[in-house]
Amino acid sequence: MSQHTNQEFYGGAIRGVVPQNWIDSSTLREVPDHQELFLSPTTLSNLIIEINQRVPQEEALTASAKFSNRPAAPSGSATSLQIDHAACLYHLHDLCDEGDTMKVVTSPSKVDVQLASSSPSPAPIKAYRGVVSFTTPKKDAEPVSAGGTPPSSRLTCHYLLVRLVAQETDLLVFFNVPHEEFEKSGDPKGLAAEEALAADTISALVGKLQICDWGLFV
Repeated sequence: MSQHTNQEFYGGAIRGVVPQNWIDSSTLREVPDHQELFLSPTTLSNLIIEINQRVPQEEALTASAKFSNRPAAPSGSATSLQIDHAACLYHLHDLCDEGDTMKVVTSPSKVDVQLASSSPSPAPIKAYRGVVSFTTPKKDAEPVSAGGTPPSSRLTCHYLLVRLVAQETDLLVFFNVPHEEFEKSGDPKGLAAEEALAADTISALVGKLQICDWGLFV
């Protein structure tokens, strides 16, 4: 039995899937025009679809260098794959708040997306999926003893980046899984199931994401 249901995004301009029974956040509160946000009815996990301007090559490489603590590669020497991987890190870093740390769990890997039977341009469409984790310090936590580990919360982000070259657009999907609720209840199986749902949702979107109205990007 499928864990997902078909869903329209951006007024039907894009179609895909979301986990069954998840809540469209726009029915509860205002959501930015460039985002679609869906909430789990039983956990704190969420699914975000986001349309962003295609990150420029130089900015992507600079962000990647900052994350890896290495000098940025000259733009002329970077391969297309390196630039796209750097763009993934750029968008993920954009999710970080001050004090957050990000760790790559699964490096970005190229995936094949169809999006539509035809697009208005022969320009390539490239897509990548991966997993990162974010650790956020708890600002109101009790001080820890010398040598202790400062209290923090952790979140796993399963992501999909679709680079629409001709449209100068980066289409992003983030499936966020906060760990704290599972850790507090001592439910590692629940966390593992939520992580599996996140991975399956990204896989489903790789196969079923469709752009029905390319005018969305004009």
